[in-house]
Amino acid sequence: MTSSHPNPAKQPYGTRQVSTERSQDLNCWLRKVGSCLHLAQCSQDASKRVFPRLPETLRDRRNASITELPFDAGRLTPSEISAAEEKGKTVLYLAYGSNLCEETFRGVRGIKPISQINVLVPSLRLTFDLPGIPYTEPCFANTAVRDPESGTISDGHARGTDYHKDRWHKGLVGCVYEVTPSDFAHIIATEGAGSAYHDILVDCYPLPDSDTVPDIPSTGHFKAHTLFAPATDAKTRNLVHITDRFSRPDPGYAQPSPRYLKLITDGAAELSLPAEYQAYLNDIRTYTITTKRQAVGKMLFTGIWLPFITMIFGLNSKLQDKNGRAPKWLATLSAMLFLSMWTSYDVAFKRLFGDGERTDGDDAGDQYVYGQAGQDRDITDEDKFQGHRGRWGSYVRNGMDLV
Repeated sequence: MTSSHPNPAKQPYGTRQVSTERSQDLNCWLRKVGSCLHLAQCSQDASKRVFPRLPETLRDRRNASITELPFDAGRLTPSEISAAEEKGKTVLYLAYGSNLCEETFRGVRGIKPISQINVLVPSLRLTFDLPGIPYTEPCFANTAVRDPESGTISDGHARGTDYHKDRWHKGLVGCVYEVTPSDFAHIIATEGAGSAYHDILVDCYPLPDSDTVPDIPSTGHFKAHTLFAPATDAKTRNLVHITDRFSRPDPGYAQPSPRYLKLITDGAAELSLPAEYQAYLNDIRTYTITTKRQAVGKMLFTGIWLPFITMIFGLNSKLQDKNGRAPKWLATLSAMLFLSMWTSYDVAFKRLFGDGERTDGDDAGDQYVYGQAGQDRDITDEDKFQGHRGRWGSYVRNGMDLV
């Protein structure tokens, strides 16, 4: 089955009606968070493997994508997937977060892409507003709507201290993989497809072989699938009143963990994404525990909640249907568990043990904005190997910040 979701840059998501399937929405979020946690741990534990470089996606295949329609991601059936594979059909899937990392996408997930191509997506931008687990993995990567014409953000999020997360203004940079229908079904089953997460088609522009990302793409576009969760209205967003997806009162507050961000920066390097974009990623400040109170809080928080989280993940894996949906009672239980977890953090743990979402004492620092018109220049070898800081931020060599 297919549905015709419009381009995210043109859809007035702020006017969407409140979902009546809130427990399923939270379960979608739960599966996505569970997948991120599992992949982060497995990628850290796995030995580093080298994967062969894939061929570039053929122009004919990219051109054929222009007439495609989004999938109804929550209702793909095995018969539809088998029929598509028998016809030799493939799916163009846009990766932008931890799926950029080959060890994650091709190793842990077991996806076997046919081809790949690096792209710019002007209608989306990278965010880190998907809540995770306090003190351990505070947040994960997501996407938000961006106006390609003006470069402005239209997700309703307040902008405060950004910890260098919101300093990229040229659209989403990622990689489009050509995958089989069965591999795509596996991706959407673990990424959280459902009533809150929709499969959409976005315009992708192949990136030229350059250290910089163009302000305005000059290459011909094609379309690729990605899962998109529209943001909630800032006026009605809170922890216990769920609309389109689970979110924190200030979605831009949390910092990603060093472990999770490393999956993204490793993937960007492996895919040879433009050095300008890699500099932006490497300059994002991560969450670090800096006090003994936080360390004790982490130990107690994980000791209390990790057994319940592990139980929910295990039940969800065993009881989900062929479309990746859990039974209604389990979705409700999951919702209650995670709302309780975050409530305990807000009401007790944060006050007693300190911040579990961003580093105490950290601030935004300088006000440089990456990818802003008029600030582009060529990156020299001295910049890359001497760790030039300034307009291009900091580079990382041997795991240490060069300033």
